[in-house]
Order: sequence, then C-alpha cells, then structure tokens
Amino acid sequence: MRMRHFLFAAVLGLSALPAVACRMTMALEQWPPYVYRDAQGRYTGLDLELLKAIFKEARCTLVTLPELPTARRQLLFQKGGLDLMLAASDTPERRSYARFSISYRDEAVGLFSKSGSPADHRQIGSFEQLARGKSTLLAPKVGWYGAQYAAIRPALEKAGRLNTFGSFQQGVRMLDAGRADLLLGDVLAVRHEARLQGVPLTALPFLALRAPVHLMLNTRTTSAADLARLNAAITHLEQRGVLTAIRHSYEAP
Repeated sequence: MRMRHFLFAAVLGLSALPAVACRMTMALEQWPPYVYRDAQGRYTGLDLELLKAIFKEARCTLVTLPELPTARRQLLFQKGGLDLMLAASDTPERRSYARFSISYRDEAVGLFSKSGSPADHRQIGSFEQLARGKSTLLAPKVGWYGAQYAAIRPALEKAGRLNTFGSFQQGVRMLDAGRADLLLGDVLAVRHEARLQGVPLTALPFLALRAPVHLMLNTRTTSAADLARLNAAITHLEQRGVLTAIRHSYEAP
C-alpha cells in the first residue's frame, strides 16, 4: 500500500496540463551533493535537479516523504511503500521487485590523498599497486566500490591498513587528521565535502569504478507505461543537452 501521509509534495509537472501523466512517491535523504538541504533549508542537489527535469519532461508528479535511513528506505520500497528510488544499480536480484530506467548519469569512485602528501601515495596507479605497497586507506563502511577493491580489501584489513567511516564528512576529517594516507569514495561526494571543510585533495591517476545509475521503480506500484514515459523523457533531455548541463554544473572546477 502506498503511503498517504507526507511532509510536503513537490509537483514537477507542467502546470498548464489538465492532469499529470503519472504520480510517484520517494523518500528524501541526505547525500550531498546529490540530495541535501541548502543554507535556507531547501532540498537541492544534482540528483534532485536531474529528477525534476525528467519529471517535468515526462509530465509527472513527484511526492516527497521525509528523510529515512538507507536500510528503512530500502525495506519500505520492497514492501510497496515507495514508488521510486534514485541512483540505483541495475542488478538481477533487484529485478524481482523493481524495474529500471535507462541511465541518467554515471557514478565514479576514486581514491584521494591530501595535496602535498608524499609522491609514493599520490602516484599509485592501480589497486594491485596499492596492495603491494604500504599506504593506508580510508573507505566507506558499506557500499559496492568495484571488484578490484573487493579483491584487495581482505589483505588490507589483515595488514591493519584499512579504516572505515560512516559519512564522507567523517572520512575527510579522518584523512585531514592523518588517520590514513588515502581515501576511497564517490568522486563528487568526496570533492564536495573536501571543499566544505577546506581540505585540498589530489585524485590518484585511476578510477576505482565508473558505472551507470538508474531510476528504480517499484513493480508493485508503477507500470511499464510509467517506465516508458520516464525513459522517453531522459532520452529527449539528453538529446537537447539539458541533463549534461545539469551534471556539468556540479563538477569540480
């Protein structure tokens, strides 16, 4: 059953239309710079701007619920309490309860050192080289960061060369305090937090992961027609360069 009560609703369809073509419910989250509150307390962010453009093009309405923890949001989605989730990876196990849009952006995972750190940290060019060396690493406690990182993680843990963090705010603070030599994480999220804290970073010369992400729709509460409408909107916006312009506005200079 869909949730009936919500903190506020954002109607993103074209106001001149007599009726919206579809209506979907999503729970908010704090995931800067993708979704977050600005200084005035308003929700903004890369994913939210992309979603607004897609829903406007598709002539759909988005109903936003208050923030929920990640695990609770996922469980509510699986039970049919939410229609939509952002930035999802298309996996076989999820296809039992979800359908996926075409990709609306890529996620990129990189490694960073503090600017000015020794060259032997900054010039690591692969996970294999990292595993053979002595550099220590900070990494998120949860999440998938690619097969190569998964392969070397046990060895780093055994050698005492891996520390984990719960948020990128904490991770950047730990790197700045010298808790490790390197930090692993979502490129835009790490750079966003480093700018807020005034911590200059240098990106290592390789990406840990680059992969497409999708809008994930609940199969119990949405239809194939809803998915087709959103896919058409994404395609049209990509052709006109609208989504590219939004993505570029969040890239670090």
